[in-house]
Amino acid sequence: MIKREDIINRYDEPITNWMARWSIPFLRISVGIVFLWFGLLKFFPGLSPAQGLAIRTIDTLTFGLLQEEFIIYTLAIWESLIGIGLIFKIYLRETLALLFLQMAGTITPIFIFPGEVFTQIPYGLTLEGQYIVKNIVVISAALTIGATVRGGRLVANSGEDKQAPT
Repeated sequence: MIKREDIINRYDEPITNWMARWSIPFLRISVGIVFLWFGLLKFFPGLSPAQGLAIRTIDTLTFGLLQEEFIIYTLAIWESLIGIGLIFKIYLRETLALLFLQMAGTITPIFIFPGEVFTQIPYGLTLEGQYIVKNIVVISAALTIGATVRGGRLVANSGEDKQAPT
């Protein structure tokens, strides 16, 4: 008689090994696609739903010293570079540094424009607030990707000795 455990292990082990092998590259590329997409949107006025808040935030942080056009195109280039770096795994440390700096800037509206981020402080979020809070997942993904820059990898179990591409 075939045991339930044997059936599960027959399929679970190869699937788990496949996920351990490919999850980090998929994560890196998918986060890269998001950054490239959001960055490219900023090159076209009005297409990015975060454009207005991003401009106001950077304008406030730089004491109004930068022109709106400069702000949005710099942000567009910055996000696009993060996306390209992640997708093609080039200058990964530098790419992640840009990502974490961008994330620091992304959360500042919570503190300087709470009325635009919350419908009810501290739990009811506007669309812009939801856009900001979802970055918790992006930060977690970047931390996971960052753990691989020195050869770290995800393994399905301690006996696994297959090299995972990152």
